[in-house]
Order: sequence, then C-alpha cells, then structure tokens
Amino acid sequence: MSFSYLAQEGRNVLSTLTHGAVGPTLVPAYLLLVSALRYRRIKQMQKEFNYPTRESLANMTDDDAWKILLIIGQLEFPFTYLKALQFALFRTYGIPTISGLLTKTSEFSKQQTAMKRYADTSVLIAEFVGNPPSSSRSREGIARMNYIHSVYRKSGKILDDDMLYTLSLFALEPARWIDRHEWRKLTDLEKCALGTFWKSVGDAMEIDYGKLPSSKEGFKDGLQWLDEIREWSEAYEKKHMVPHEYNNRTAEETVTILLWTVPRILRPLGRKMVYFLMDGRLRTAMMYERPGWIYRFIFSKIFTVRKLLLRYFALPRPDLFKVRRITTDPSEKPPHALLTWEGAPFYVKPTLWNRWGPSAWVKRLLQLPLPGDGGDTYFPNGYYTPDVGPRAFVGKGRDHYEQTTARLKTERRGQCPFGVAK
Repeated sequence: MSFSYLAQEGRNVLSTLTHGAVGPTLVPAYLLLVSALRYRRIKQMQKEFNYPTRESLANMTDDDAWKILLIIGQLEFPFTYLKALQFALFRTYGIPTISGLLTKTSEFSKQQTAMKRYADTSVLIAEFVGNPPSSSRSREGIARMNYIHSVYRKSGKILDDDMLYTLSLFALEPARWIDRHEWRKLTDLEKCALGTFWKSVGDAMEIDYGKLPSSKEGFKDGLQWLDEIREWSEAYEKKHMVPHEYNNRTAEETVTILLWTVPRILRPLGRKMVYFLMDGRLRTAMMYERPGWIYRFIFSKIFTVRKLLLRYFALPRPDLFKVRRITTDPSEKPPHALLTWEGAPFYVKPTLWNRWGPSAWVKRLLQLPLPGDGGDTYFPNGYYTPDVGPRAFVGKGRDHYEQTTARLKTERRGQCPFGVAK
C-alpha cells in the first residue's frame, strides 16, 4: 500500500463531500478514509494468495506463508508481532530445564553476556524470519542455530520436548498477542501462515512431532498443526512450568534488557507492565507477584485506547515505512547488520542516524551505549552468520553448518510442508 494509493483514496473520499466549509468536512473525511482503508490489506492478501476455502489452505506453500507473515510483522502489526516473538523466547524461561541450562552455561550470569546472548538469538531468528525460506541467508541462520543446539542435544542438556515447546511458542504467541492487544484479530489465512511457516522451520531444525496426534498420518494444514501443537504445549506447561530459582534469575536478566532504554525512574513502572503482560502460570513460575488492581486497570485501559486509536484514527502503514530488523538486500555481502536493537547495540553499524538521530539522543541522555561505542565490544561491523553465538562456539561447527545448508537447499525450497508426513 503506497503513498500514491493512500493519496488517491483520500481524493476519492474528499470528492464525495461538499466543497463548501472545508474545515468541518476534514475530520469526517479523514475518518471515512481510515474506515475505507483499514481492512483493505486483508482483502489484498486474500486476493493475492488465493486460499479461499479451508480445503485450499492445505496447499499453502512455505513461501506464501512467509510472505503473509512478513506483511503481518512489517506492516500490519509490527510492534505487537515483535513483542510476541520476544515474549515467546521469554516464556521458555518459565521451564526449569531451559532456564537451568542458560544459568549453568553462564549465558545469563552477567549483564553483558546476557545481552550478547539475546542479540545472538535475535540475529539468527531474524535471518530465517526476515529472508525467504529458500534463500541462502535463511538456510544459514537455521544451520547455525542447529549446530549450537546440536552440542547440547547430543549431551542430553536440551530435551526434545523443550525443543518442541520452544517452537510452539514462536508459532502460537503472535496470534495470542495480536488477538488480545491489536485493533483486529488474525484471519484463518494468517493463522494458517503461522502454522505452515513454523512447521517448516521445525522440519528444518529436525524437531520431532511424534507427541502430536497427527504426526504419523500427516497434518492436513497449518491450522490443524497449530491446533495440535497448542493443545500439546498447554499440557506441557501445566506439568513443567513450575516455580524455580533458575527461572527467576534468567527472567531478571531478560527484564533488564527489555527495560534497558526506559529511564531509571520509570523502570519500576515498566516492571509492573511486564508482570501485567504475563499470565498467572508464567508469573508464578518466574516467582513474580501479580500487579495491584490499579496497575491492571491502567495498563488494560492503555491497550484499549491504543486499539481504538489504531482502528478508527490511524491510516494503514505504507510500504515505505516497513519495519525491518535486519538488512535484507539479496546482493549484500556479509557481514550483515541489525537495524534495531534491544539492550546493548550488538551488530548495529555506527551510521550517522544510529549515532545522531532522535533515538540516539534519547540514549545519550540516558547514558546508554550507542553503535560504535566501546571499540569492537559490540561488533559494530556486523556479524557473519557462521560465527554468531557464544564465544566458545566461534570458528566451530563449520562441517555441521555446511552439511545442514546443503540439506536445506534440497529439502526447503519454499514448497508446501504438508506434502509428506513428518
């Protein structure tokens, strides 16, 4: 949806109103324009991807699913979609076998190490979420993540069920967050895209679906896979998401990252907001208290007002303002770079905008590091995907990496992931 399209629609709406008394007509004209355009992107998606029935959703390709999720994440709900993925990762820390591994490997023992680990995870996920499934960058991101996981999976430190649970959250949390906090709920087309894409990612990561009812005969479509992994995930949480010191220690470091750019005087309020966004089970597992009723009332009203403003007063985001996490130019040679960051500015290039733009001035006032500060501390030149991860893994796993990218080049070509039972 381009600026020229928005302008043309604006002229069409204005032409339907009287030409006299321009001032009084501007507000209703604008509201009519918002009403006319707010759901236009859904209609465009339904027309472009042409999956009009439940039966047709069984044919959704990985490429189409990725394109649909790109629209959701970059144009329709960029803020909530990103927060949902961040909280998906955060939610895994409510499982002691997951938080315990991070604690024992010292990945969250120090603030700097925790931020580096958070940035590494963000980078690898962004590589296969932000690039087409059949692209070399997507394959490389999954290959590097597979190698890091393989070291712990072979030793039994990462459980197969924990792998499946983590995957489930990345597939489920975006729909939960958008349905709860956004101006509209996701359509079946969009939910099927979530199921289709993350099923394909799970295949690429060689995650076992044996615990799901339809694993042997095969899943019908992304919606069925999503329903089955939701039921399994919720049952797994009820049994394994329990209070533990490891959960609390890992959560504390992550909350620090999430509130890194919040002024110190407002951080206690920010913490209340984070606790509010947790459900009771997660809050209990992380050993946090439920915010008082006044906080719950205020925060819930903030989200309600935001919904109304977006639905009735905000124009759709045009393509020019897509929200991107990483540079995705196909012709770009590594090192690659993050375009936005949470916590310390790992892998962000010290461009003029990043060091002197409006957000940079805010960070200067808060005395937070900027891209380029600290010499090579934050890797200002960017990252090479085969080296992303803990320092102990740098330069290691190249054979595994190359074998995985070769496998994915054959297996993951953007096709429908439900053609063969997994």
